[in-house]
Amino acid sequence: MSETNDENRHLLTISELKREIALLEESHLEKERAVSALQDSEKRYRRLFESAKDGILILDADTGKVVDVNPFLLQLLGYAYDAICGQYIWELGVFKDIAASREAFKTLQHNEYIRYDDLPLETLDGRPIAVEFVSNVYVVDYSKVIQCNIRDITGRKKADAERKRLMAAIEQVGDAIVMTDAQGTIQYVNPAFERTTGYTSVEVVGLNPRILQSGRLDESFYRNLWDTISDGRIWAGIMVNKRKDGNLYSEETTISPIRDSSGRIVNYVAVQRDITEHLHLTAQLQQAQKMEAVGLLAGGVAHDYNNMLSVILGYTELALGKVDRTESLHADLEEIYKAAIRSTEITRQLLAFARKQVINPVVLNLNQNVQSMLKMLQRLIGEDITLAWQPEVGLYPIKMDPAQIDQLLANLCVNARDAITDVGRVIIETKNVIIDETYCIHNIGFEPGEYALLTVSDDGCGMDKETLGHIFEPFFTTKGMGKGTGLGLSTVHGIVKQNNGFINVYSEPGNGTTFKIYLPWYAGQTIEVQPEDIEEIPLSRGETVLVVEDEPLLLKMDKKMLEDLGYRVLAAGAPSEAIDLAKAHAGQIRLLITDVVMPEMNGRDLAERLQALYPDMKILFMSGYTATVIAHRGVLDEGVNFIQKPFSFKGLGIKVRDSLRGT
Repeated sequence: MSETNDENRHLLTISELKREIALLEESHLEKERAVSALQDSEKRYRRLFESAKDGILILDADTGKVVDVNPFLLQLLGYAYDAICGQYIWELGVFKDIAASREAFKTLQHNEYIRYDDLPLETLDGRPIAVEFVSNVYVVDYSKVIQCNIRDITGRKKADAERKRLMAAIEQVGDAIVMTDAQGTIQYVNPAFERTTGYTSVEVVGLNPRILQSGRLDESFYRNLWDTISDGRIWAGIMVNKRKDGNLYSEETTISPIRDSSGRIVNYVAVQRDITEHLHLTAQLQQAQKMEAVGLLAGGVAHDYNNMLSVILGYTELALGKVDRTESLHADLEEIYKAAIRSTEITRQLLAFARKQVINPVVLNLNQNVQSMLKMLQRLIGEDITLAWQPEVGLYPIKMDPAQIDQLLANLCVNARDAITDVGRVIIETKNVIIDETYCIHNIGFEPGEYALLTVSDDGCGMDKETLGHIFEPFFTTKGMGKGTGLGLSTVHGIVKQNNGFINVYSEPGNGTTFKIYLPWYAGQTIEVQPEDIEEIPLSRGETVLVVEDEPLLLKMDKKMLEDLGYRVLAAGAPSEAIDLAKAHAGQIRLLITDVVMPEMNGRDLAERLQALYPDMKILFMSGYTATVIAHRGVLDEGVNFIQKPFSFKGLGIKVRDSLRGT
C-alpha cells in the first residue's frame, strides 16, 4: 500500500514538472512575442520618427544631451546629424531662447509640458523661421527623456500676416465691400458700408441687399444684374440706392462671383463707391461749361444784333430831325425809335450774361448803393409786398460798376415779385463772409477769400431742382407767353461772374427762394461817382475825324451822323485803308474812331500804329462787345475812351467831344 502511494507521489511530481515546463515554454513564447511586438513598435516609431513632417528632438532629461533628432528637423535647421546629436541643448545656439544655459535647461527638465505657439529660431545659414514648440517628459526604460516636437509655422505665419493685411485693407478702404453667399444673403460688410448706408454689420448680416433698393430702378435692371453674376460674369454699373435714413445716393458698383476649387460659385463680392458728390460736382462743371458756351454764343449774337440796331437807331434819329413834329411820319419814326431802344435792352442783357458789356467799376460801399435803390425797388414790386432791408454795419468795400448793382437788384426783385401771389415779403441783406477751401471743394468755380454777401430772399412759390438747373440760361422762363424774356437771371449771372463773384440759389417748391451773391472784398477807399448830365448835343469845332468800320452799313451811318455833328469825316472800311488815309492827311486828323474787332488788324493795334506816327491823335474805340484786345474781362483800362454799340446821335456827339477834350 505504501509503495503504491510513493509511486503516485512520484507520478504527481512528474506531472507537475511537465506543467511547469509547459508554463515556462508558454512564458518564453510570450516573451518572444513581447520582444517581437516591442521590436515592431520600435520599427513603427522609427519609421514615424524618420518620416515625420514635424521636427522631433529627443533629449536625455538628466544630462540635457541630444540623444536623437529626426531628418525633418535637420533639414529645417540646416544642421548635420553629428553636429546636433550628443551635444548639450544649451550649446546649440539655435535653441538659445529656450535653453541657453544650464539654469534655463532646468526649467525644461523639471516641467512635464512646455509650449511655445510662436518661437523664433534661426537656421544655420542665418535665415529666421518661426516654429510651434511643444515638449513632454517621458520615462523610457526607467530613464526620463524629453521629446520636443517642433512644427515650422513660417508659411502659416506669413499667410496669417497677409490675411491680416488684406483684412486691414478691406476694413480701412474707402469703398464699401459686401460679401454674400451664392443665394445673395449678406455674410460680411466692411466699415465703409456702414458709413455709406447707415446700417451696421449686425443689422444687415443675414439679409438680402435688396434692403437698399430705392425704387428708382426697375425689375429688369436687377434681373439683368442677377443673370450676369449667376452666369459667372462680372457685373459693373451705377445704382441709385437708399440709406437707412431714407436719403438716396448713387454708387458705382462692381459685383464679382467667387468660385471654389471645383469651379462652383460659392460667394459674390460687391465693391461699391459712393459717387453722389462726384456726380454733383460733375453736373456743376457741365453746367458751368454750358453757360460758358451759351455766353460765347450770346456775345456773338449781341455783336451782330448791335450792328443792325445801330443802323436802325442812327438813321431813325437822323430822319426824326428832318421831319416836322406835326406830320404823321414823325410819330411813326418815333415808334420805330422806341422799339429799337427797347431792343437795346435785350442786347444789353445778353452782353451782361456773356460778360462782354463795358463796365466802369469804382470802389464803393454796397450798403449805400442798395439804400439808394430801396424806394425804386418798392415801387417795382408793388405795395402788397413788404420790402425788408437788413444791412450789416462795417461791410467790406467792393469794386464794381454802380449801374450793375442796380441791374442785379432790379432783376432779382422782379423775379421775387413774380414768384409771390398776392401778399408776400422780400428781404435784402448784406454781410461779410469768408469762403474757405472746404467750401470751394464742393462748389465748382468758387475761390477762397473775403466777400461782401448780398442776399435777396422771398417767400414765393419756390422752384424744384429741375427748374433750378436752368434758371441762369438765356431765354429760359417759367412765366407765361409775353410775360418775360428769360434774360433777367442770366443777366444777374453774367454780372456776378464779370466781377469775379459767385452766386448760389436755394429754393424748394412752396418755400420761397434765396439768391446769395458773393462779391470780392476790395481794400480801397469808397468813391462816390456823380453822373454827368449833358442836355445839349455837343457839335464840332471843325475837327477832322477818321472812322474805321468793317460793316459798310454802319460805316455809312457813322459818317453821316458825324457830318451832321459838323465834323470833317474820313471813312475807311479796313485798317489798311485807314493807315493810307492817315498818311495822306498827316497832321490833320484829331480823332480816330475805330471798331475793335476787324479783319486784318484789331482796333488797338491800329490805334498804336497811328499814334506812333501821330502822337497827338486821340482815340475812341467802339464795339458791340468788349474784346480782350481793349479790355480785360470787360473792364476798361484807365483813360481809354469807349462807346458801346448801338449808340445814339446824342451819345456819339457827347463821346466824341469827351475824347477830343484838350485838343
